[in-house]
Amino acid sequence: MAKFDVYDLSAKVVGDIELNDRVYNTEANKQALFDAVLKQRASWRQGTHDTKSRSEVGGGGKKPYSQKGTGNARQGSIRATQFRGGGIPFGPTPRKYGFRLNRKVRRLALRSALSLKGQNENLVILDSLHMDEVKTKNFVKVMEAFNFDRKTLFVVEENEDFNNAYLSMRNLPNVAVVMAQGVNVYDVLDADKLVMTKAAAKKVEEVLAND
Repeated sequence: MAKFDVYDLSAKVVGDIELNDRVYNTEANKQALFDAVLKQRASWRQGTHDTKSRSEVGGGGKKPYSQKGTGNARQGSIRATQFRGGGIPFGPTPRKYGFRLNRKVRRLALRSALSLKGQNENLVILDSLHMDEVKTKNFVKVMEAFNFDRKTLFVVEENEDFNNAYLSMRNLPNVAVVMAQGVNVYDVLDADKLVMTKAAAKKVEEVLAND
């Protein structure tokens, strides 16, 4: 079992927690990480790009000049692809870029991402994200206490009391919060620091450890 210190919001150690090595201290699978990030980025692409082919361009019903006698190559329409204003050959058309990964690969990628954060000492476990009031200034003090000055991702369990903390952090740059049920490979890798509550860490472990 991997052992982590547990902190309160003033960055003081208030205990420790043991988490499953298979989820938080396994060898990272680079191919699974690559595939998972590629899949997520591909799903964001709209795929609405479109160009008109020869059949979709308006006009050009009349033959531009005689078949013979002009000294030019034979042409049937000024909307052919070689003419200005003609159709675009092999241009992009609307499509979906998303693809599927099987569940084992997705979960392997998430375990790898979490393990990398833990092994690089970029994973912090909080006792709770509870705050008594909504005050951005107070949350800035939390960030300063932990020396979080770059992109930080907070992960909470949906049944926890974190609403005041969320309202206090939402206007701060480089700070985001996600539910344990929605944590994903891209967000974990994109953050410089991953901060999980004890409940969130156990919830993620519960899902990933038994796969």
